[in-house]
Amino acid sequence: MHPTSLMARIAQLQNGETSSEQLVHEALQNAQAAAAEHVFTHLFADAALEQARLADAQRRALASGSQLGVMHGLPITIKDNFDVLGHTTMAGTVVCEGEAVATQDAPSVARLRQAGAVFLGKTNMSEFAFSGVGINPHYGTPRNPSDAAVARAPGGSSAGAAVSVALGLAVAGLGSDTGGSIRIPAALCGLVGFKGSQSRIPLQGVMELSRSLDTAGAITRTVPDSLWIEGVMSQQPLRASTAHLRGMRFAVPQTLVLDELEPAVAQAFERALSRISAAGAELVDIPFTELADIGPRSLPGGFSPVEGYAAHHARIARAPNRIDHRVAARMALGQGVSALDYIGLIDRRRAWIAQAQAVLQGFDAMLCPTVPLVAPELAPLLASDDAFFKANRLLLRNPSMINYMDGCSFSLPCHQEGDLPVGLMVSSVNGQDAHLASIALALEPLISP
Repeated sequence: MHPTSLMARIAQLQNGETSSEQLVHEALQNAQAAAAEHVFTHLFADAALEQARLADAQRRALASGSQLGVMHGLPITIKDNFDVLGHTTMAGTVVCEGEAVATQDAPSVARLRQAGAVFLGKTNMSEFAFSGVGINPHYGTPRNPSDAAVARAPGGSSAGAAVSVALGLAVAGLGSDTGGSIRIPAALCGLVGFKGSQSRIPLQGVMELSRSLDTAGAITRTVPDSLWIEGVMSQQPLRASTAHLRGMRFAVPQTLVLDELEPAVAQAFERALSRISAAGAELVDIPFTELADIGPRSLPGGFSPVEGYAAHHARIARAPNRIDHRVAARMALGQGVSALDYIGLIDRRRAWIAQAQAVLQGFDAMLCPTVPLVAPELAPLLASDDAFFKANRLLLRNPSMINYMDGCSFSLPCHQEGDLPVGLMVSSVNGQDAHLASIALALEPLISP
């Protein structure tokens, strides 16, 4: 099953070039291949084939196809922190074993089911979604498909979601993004990741890490694909058409986001900026020194540790030795944080968002590398906590700023074909999703490999 866009699969199904059963059968076969090892924590093999056969029968019965759902018969994957009816939501951990099964789908899952999507299975992830690297010591770590010779990190936390799409097993991988967990693996695997404004897609039925920062979304192969599935999940499709770049103004921050760039990332970023400028857009270097204030404003723990510890403290207490020590160490930063400190976090964030919106006023979007490095080799990160935490810090640094801002953001591939993937992050403030989507539609053919 070759990697093909969602929109192309829709056309193939409508034209009779393939069937849902064929797509799902091939995907399930390929899910057993070595390249897909550790991608899934649970395969819905029998149910997926049954869904696919039903979808094909419905398509045959409705010649016009006018009554079919917009995702009818398309295989997708679901990150392991979303509720699926009849299954325990594990969120990449083992401490949830024995907990009650979900009595209903998460709303975003239910909407996809209603639209006719076929669920292949639940995908592997960083435990509790608390890492940008994608390593999972309980279920193994999916290998990044971008390098056949060297095992590289897939990016996290939506690691299996990204790899499932990169391998062509699914047209989309449902994921969550608290500090880049959709955009980081998308960037490292050469895919499109879209983190919309938090309020667009309901978070009910998604196991919480940080209620202030969590966002639901999907990883896809193209921008049109991302808008298609986001419209289903949000039930409020974005009115976006390809923007005219000439005359647009893009901010290029100079604080933090360009620090420690690997040469391959720096070259891809400069090449992308050059093409955008040649298309008639104005690129403006801005200090945006406020980005450096996020760290100090997040003391003493930061939203993810504080809210994550509040959400999972009972599980941690129940089985502290069954949790990845790297995750436990970060969760522990939230232990003992007072209500006074927590309210201070909220107030300082609200004030910072107002400052950031003022800085970005008058710009159509902000541009920077999604992450400052290409997919790191996996072995050193497995062997060394120091190497892991350094890579994790760098991977999370740029995308997490957009979550703190409650903005909207795309990661778009901008590397040259044959090179390791690099992502361009295109971002804006809260509520500008439709305008940003129009920009992403224009940028994708300009900068994509």
